[in-house]
Amino acid sequence: MASVINVVLMYLFPGKETIPFHLVWIGLSIVYGFIAWHPAGMAAVLIGVAATTGTILVHHAAAGEIGWEETTEVPLMMLVFGVMVWHVHVRQRVVARLAQLAEHERRQADTQQILVRLVSHELRTPITVARGYAELIRDGASGPGVAEDAAIVLDELDKLSRITYRLVTLMLMTAAAARQPADIDAELKRTLHRWVPTADRIWKVRSDVGVVGIVPERLEAALDCLLENAEKFTADGDRIEIVGTRRADGWTIEVLDSGAGMTPERAAALTAATGPLPSSTGTGLGLAIARAVVESWGGRVEVRGEPGVGSCVTLWFPPESPEVRSAEPDVLPARQLFKRSTDDGSMTNT
Repeated sequence: MASVINVVLMYLFPGKETIPFHLVWIGLSIVYGFIAWHPAGMAAVLIGVAATTGTILVHHAAAGEIGWEETTEVPLMMLVFGVMVWHVHVRQRVVARLAQLAEHERRQADTQQILVRLVSHELRTPITVARGYAELIRDGASGPGVAEDAAIVLDELDKLSRITYRLVTLMLMTAAAARQPADIDAELKRTLHRWVPTADRIWKVRSDVGVVGIVPERLEAALDCLLENAEKFTADGDRIEIVGTRRADGWTIEVLDSGAGMTPERAAALTAATGPLPSSTGTGLGLAIARAVVESWGGRVEVRGEPGVGSCVTLWFPPESPEVRSAEPDVLPARQLFKRSTDDGSMTNT
């Protein structure tokens, strides 16, 4: 109806038809955006509008009301409208293609999760059974050679069990979970205390982060992976330390060790990796789990190292508002110094 009125106004007011002329084409563009046009129908409407407005402009030009150059507005508007239609169709095809790719990636992710879940479930039982028989062989061995072979089998089964557990953990890291306020300083101390009896290292922890929103189980899983890696690349008497720091740009957790270290190139590759980065000493799942936890909270992972000096993995998290701070750092001495005491807070290694 509005277009019909504008066409009438174009005819009734020669020399002043510019505004109603453009309103007709604007109305056509608006209608195109709300209706799914068939190409033939769109072409018919476009030709009809061009013919109607063009006829009026030619009539006014022939009557001397406007110059003939004004009639060029019709093919120009048809060209502009055609470009708009082409752009919309291209964009629709791109959006549809992106939707297809997103759906394909979603299905792949679902398939991977199902595969990991099935593999981990199917592996648990045979690993447990094989481990039981290996222990029977070791305990009933008549010679040292058989016992040593059984011990090797048990060690490899333990490795396979840890890999299975990490695969399941990595899969669970992608699921949403609500964060809750927790005292990071206490969490770091508790986590490190769990590792004290596992190896003859100088275990230390110090933190001034305070209370922030986390999922404690996931943070613990990430730290366990990093501490296991640190223990693997250190020897008796080496230092393993967790440092929590509250900064202006957020808060960090660093896991440092004085072990074998790594080259700057290897550290850069680990920092830039987006998934597991296997090496001759492991699958790379540990760091991948830690990265999944950190990135799910908007953070990032940085790795530094120097051969023969040690390495440092930094977990950076975006700003939080700590409510409390830990008063003093907690330092745990080496295993031989782990004696129950009332004045230094150390633990007895049993």
